[in-house]
Amino acid sequence: MKAIALFTLAFAVNAVAADGGWRPDRPVRLLIPQAPGGAADAAARAFTPKFLEALGQPWVLDNRPGAAGNIAAELVAQSNPDGQTVLLGLSTSITANPLLYKLPYNPQRDFAPIAMVTAGQYVLVLHPTVKAETLKDFVALARARPGTLNFSSGGGTGAPSHLAAELFKSRAGIDIVHVPYKGGAPATNAVIAGEVQIMFANLLLAAPQARAGRLRALGVAGLKRAAIAPDIPTIAEQGYPDFEMASWYGLFVPARTPARIVDVIGREAARAINAQEVVDNLARQGLEAAYKNSGEFKAHIGRETAMWAKLIKEANIKADQ
Repeated sequence: MKAIALFTLAFAVNAVAADGGWRPDRPVRLLIPQAPGGAADAAARAFTPKFLEALGQPWVLDNRPGAAGNIAAELVAQSNPDGQTVLLGLSTSITANPLLYKLPYNPQRDFAPIAMVTAGQYVLVLHPTVKAETLKDFVALARARPGTLNFSSGGGTGAPSHLAAELFKSRAGIDIVHVPYKGGAPATNAVIAGEVQIMFANLLLAAPQARAGRLRALGVAGLKRAAIAPDIPTIAEQGYPDFEMASWYGLFVPARTPARIVDVIGREAARAINAQEVVDNLARQGLEAAYKNSGEFKAHIGRETAMWAKLIKEANIKADQ
């Protein structure tokens, strides 16, 4: 069996070389903008084994959390454009951070988007002592008490949990106060402990706490209900049809990377993300397979960047908040 497996691997690698494509000559370094155990790390562990099967080299995860994803992104922007260093970029680090931070790189100029690969849901949660059983109740309460309710976020200004709350503030016409924490787990724990009252939390972290009664879940932020918590309605179906906030992850390489390398990684990303075992693995992590090819992904980035630019200007969001 081992001999058959080696033959199959060799055949796959040779097939890539034979069709005029590219294959790495050493392990590929995948920069992850979050700590081990986070959503990005879980996603990468689900699909990178497929790259080893197809291209004959392992993808080594290099976790570089901090600065709202900017540390990992900067390392890739400054790397050689040879396909050996890839970024698993977080949505807001690509679309919102350039609008908030003075960066030594420009995502639009310095990266080539290869493919969107996964997306994750957020859920609006409250501490159980907040007197609001539904989203409608919460909005009414927040309007009646402007500036007195606090929301936590993890990862710094411009992180998805922060911008989700800012977007909902804008859509609902409410005034709630931002209290940043260093990560998603401490931000969620702050709501559980009653240090703050509200958060747009990672659904995988928050759903068990909601089932145990330590949090009250009011609505998920995507346009459809989440498979891991189908009983929680969407915010869109509760009177805000234009509200959508999902955190996606996508593969990026330096902008000068040859097209043949981009094409090969993009092709294998499509195969990996659409493999049923990967889809099932992602679902267990509260993530969805969300493949978009390079052209679709670039257009999506453009639309989302425009949305955040409008919100950041209107809400006067500053990176030092």
